[in-house]
Amino acid sequence: MPLTHLSLYSAFTLSSLGLAFHRTHLISALLCLESMMLSLYLILSLWPIENQATSSTLTPVLMLAFSACEASTGLAMLVASTRTHGSDHLHNLNLLQC
Repeated sequence: MPLTHLSLYSAFTLSSLGLAFHRTHLISALLCLESMMLSLYLILSLWPIENQATSSTLTPVLMLAFSACEASTGLAMLVASTRTHGSDHLHNLNLLQC
């Protein structure tokens, strides 16, 4: 396994472990999600280059667009929860409450 593959797979694994274990603040969960999306973007960008495939060159652009939508939605949720609850602690948020 090349070093680039190992580093990208370990970056994805570390960010998913960070999402699983550091669930105290909403901003830390959003940062872990963004690092997961960044590592997936890099993996999808390098895959057509290594395989000389031209059919999947548009996939990283779509992934980047979805990542931007996810980031804007996450930040909007962060602002809304901070305004209503006073903090971004995940244990204070109750999703069943209006």
